[in-house]
Amino acid sequence: MLIGRAHSAGVNFHHQRVRVSGGIELNVATTGEGSPVVLLHGFPQTHLMWRHVAADLAADHTVIMPDLRGYGDSDKPADTGSTYAKRTMATDVVEVAQALGHDRFALAGHDRGALVAFRTGLDHPEHVTHLASLDVLPTLDMWDVMRGTSAAVGFHLFLMAQPPGLAEELIGARPDAFFGHFLDAWATEPFPADVREEYLRASREAVTSIVADYRASATIDVEHDTADREAGNRLKMPVTVLQQDWGAALGFDAEALWRAWAPDLDHRTVSCGHFMAEEAPDVVTAALRDLLRR
Repeated sequence: MLIGRAHSAGVNFHHQRVRVSGGIELNVATTGEGSPVVLLHGFPQTHLMWRHVAADLAADHTVIMPDLRGYGDSDKPADTGSTYAKRTMATDVVEVAQALGHDRFALAGHDRGALVAFRTGLDHPEHVTHLASLDVLPTLDMWDVMRGTSAAVGFHLFLMAQPPGLAEELIGARPDAFFGHFLDAWATEPFPADVREEYLRASREAVTSIVADYRASATIDVEHDTADREAGNRLKMPVTVLQQDWGAALGFDAEALWRAWAPDLDHRTVSCGHFMAEEAPDVVTAALRDLLRR
């Protein structure tokens, strides 16, 4: 674990183990003082992805960055069907914040972490003051738009949606090739060698749990999101969404899809690769600070 790596971004992370329901322990990095902001990482990454954004926010916020269950140096429990449901992971987020003394907090997530943030906002609106999503669509909308030949970019979604066994075997045979593909293909510039290796190290140790997380998004997460859509449930807090302009390529209006879930929405297109918190940290930080002022 790169405990000292954040020094290069001008910030020191304090790491600790935080126990949540079921006896699961999450690896949590914190820094700064002030009103709390929880930052959730994406695939195939860890909390380290927030190092640049955290360096800025730490000036006036307590920044809390857990490794999601199943990722990084957090516990990786066996899947029982709901273990990696975003509803379960959302409860983790609330319990981590409360364990650190914060009942209400702002929340931002990238990629998989954004799906957890989305579910946290729907299930626990009393705890989430502001919500930001980086470069992802809500689960139901993602499955709706991923069709035709354009869906090839999301081949991993379909692979990891299969019943247990095949995906784990295939990915486990060449984990660095699999996870490295996304680190390279989704970025506009190479990661620093040590950061890339840290992401690969963490991912190769988490093949089974990462697959379980993705499988949940094709099963139990769809059930939960469908129930909310049918009930007309929406995000009640101010929401900011940052996305690449991949909606045009895939033939959908990302802002319209998000507005159906988030009436108080600021939707912005960012000109960079998928890993925007590392490629365009100033843009991301400015957007988060704008959100926190709403």
